[in-house]
Amino acid sequence: MEQQQNTPNFRERFSSINYNIERYKVIMHNDDVTTMEFVIMVLMDVFYKTEEEAERLMLEVHNNGSAIVGRYTWDIACTKQQRVQILAAQEEFPLRVTIEQE
Repeated sequence: MEQQQNTPNFRERFSSINYNIERYKVIMHNDDVTTMEFVIMVLMDVFYKTEEEAERLMLEVHNNGSAIVGRYTWDIACTKQQRVQILAAQEEFPLRVTIEQE
């Protein structure tokens, strides 16, 4: 005789997991020194944007003063911010990226 188990199946177990992980916006700010080419390079290398998306975001930063360049968990947002700061410092650019909770 087959014994029936009261354990939930795979789908039931994983559908009950809370996926409300806090997200943070990474915002790039405009300045009068950092070159457009450098901003595009950062968007492609750090934020993995395509060239077209990087150009669009760069223009948004340039025209509007800032743009959201990604939404990440806290640790990933901080890592991306640090990478941008290191790259900008190496090139002596004042490029600034901030993090805000959604």
